[in-house]
Amino acid sequence: LGNIFHAYLFAGSRGTGKTTLARIVAREIGASGNDVYEIDAASNRGIDEIRTLRENVGLSPAAGPYKIYIIDEVHMLTQEAFNALLKTLEEPPAHVKFVFATTHPHKILPTILSRCQKFQFNLIPLESIVAKLKKIASLEKIKIEDSLLYTIGRAAAGSIRDAESLFDQLAPVIIDKGSIGDIFSFLGIIDEESLNRALKALIERDTQTFLEFIEKLARDGKDLGVFLNA
Repeated sequence: LGNIFHAYLFAGSRGTGKTTLARIVAREIGASGNDVYEIDAASNRGIDEIRTLRENVGLSPAAGPYKIYIIDEVHMLTQEAFNALLKTLEEPPAHVKFVFATTHPHKILPTILSRCQKFQFNLIPLESIVAKLKKIASLEKIKIEDSLLYTIGRAAAGSIRDAESLFDQLAPVIIDKGSIGDIFSFLGIIDEESLNRALKALIERDTQTFLEFIEKLARDGKDLGVFLNA
């Protein structure tokens, strides 16, 4: 336990497991439930919240050897809040550890960054997401084709949390044997055949057909951003 750093920074895209791993770290170093404090900086970003934190860090842990403060989206803190937090990081009590999670590390003050051990979280590979969804489907006894799992995985864009959420929302449709079209519509995805027609129109410089295709997407309520990223 003597090698535990006083502050960690978990940086990476949303849904890649930063907060989950922070909770695991808290558990592994022996912090009890009452000694783990989670703060959402997106909604508690001011100086008052950090002042309260500074007042409490001096108190001994309730049970375990450490008190752990997990601050999610830490980049959302105000300048004044960062300055107040810095004072604690400069001379932290031995029993206090911090885990900061952020999607935008470049927005954090360099003086804060310099006092953290940094870890970069990358997007989850598609194959890993599909493997996790297969495991969930097996546990829940849901029959689903691999092609649909890959569709959900691609729609999640590297976020395991988003993939699990989409799967959970789609489960009733899948169980009721909804069509592929129903699922594509739910996800806002354009089917491959339609994409091929649009690409053919572009290659052949058939502007009218392509514009009619775009108009139909908009009329059907499709997300044109999804189409551009397809």
